[in-house]
Amino acid sequence: MSNDDQLVLVTGANGFVATHCIVELLRSGYRVRGTLRSSAQAAKVRNAVGTEANATRLSFAEADLNLDDGWTRATEGCTYVLHVASPVPRQVPKNADDVILPARDGTLRVLKAATSSGVKRVVLTSSTAAVFYGRKRDGSEVYSEKDWSILSEEVSAYDRSKTLAERAAWDYVRSLGPSQRLELAVLNPGLVLGPLLMDNASISGEVVGKLLKRELPGCPDLGFAPVDVRDLAAMEVKAMTHPAAAGERFILALEHASMLEIAQILARHFGPQGINVPTRRVPSWLLKCVALFDKTVAVAVPELGKRQDVSCARAREVLDFTPRSLERTVIDMGESMLKLGLVPTPKRKGRAPASATESA
Repeated sequence: MSNDDQLVLVTGANGFVATHCIVELLRSGYRVRGTLRSSAQAAKVRNAVGTEANATRLSFAEADLNLDDGWTRATEGCTYVLHVASPVPRQVPKNADDVILPARDGTLRVLKAATSSGVKRVVLTSSTAAVFYGRKRDGSEVYSEKDWSILSEEVSAYDRSKTLAERAAWDYVRSLGPSQRLELAVLNPGLVLGPLLMDNASISGEVVGKLLKRELPGCPDLGFAPVDVRDLAAMEVKAMTHPAAAGERFILALEHASMLEIAQILARHFGPQGINVPTRRVPSWLLKCVALFDKTVAVAVPELGKRQDVSCARAREVLDFTPRSLERTVIDMGESMLKLGLVPTPKRKGRAPASATESA
């Protein structure tokens, strides 16, 4: 079958990662169906995707991770599924199950529907959160796909949700009989950065957004294993068809990068445009104080002083993962935020009056 004869389902079509996956699929010639909790979002997604690819082969289906209804219709006729949708809280939830249950049970709903519809392969977007939590994170260890997070109440609800959802997916696929064969490939990206196509910035964009808007007094001891959303989308499509990807996990991330490194990149690029990015180091207690008033910041407090050291060697070897630089990724995200109005455009200083000599 040629690509234009194959239909691919992308869950959570209005999400940051999903919009880029749709663009990558359309550019590769596939027909795409995206799921939305409400069809009212369809026009906005189509317009955003249409700025990067021909959206005439894009359609939509209503489906909610919390509900059984809609998933069989969504997967009907699909050759592949990219399961990208997952709840990402913008603040610490009062009840962890509000995040964990939709992620785990929603993943199982997608897989069961894919099985009943005869889908060939599902690519699940998991996270490095399913790899290194509950482990030493002082720089002495580098984690790979063989590692799994060790869960406890100290691990955040989101990080637990990604681990439990991925484990549930692997258990489900292993339980299938010969007549219910379904291939599964899993991607474990780090912090996803890069250009936004829509103005609904994901929680991952808060790092860049808060620095550009000076909503933090400086850079606390935080660090990430970042990946460009465009590189992640390319690997989603690669993992969808690569023969060696079935039954495998793939970490997708650059080396650990501190918040200070990200701020310095932004300052070099956007400083001349009039955006004063905070680049001084600040103590951890100051972030904890800010977190009392900013619930989004509170999500990051447990990460203070911890590293995210992972290896993407398997992805490089099997999927030819060749990531963009951190600088390109961070700058492009900042530029997109300015373009979409998520960050105030700096006021240009007027030209100084001409001197007497110049007037003459």
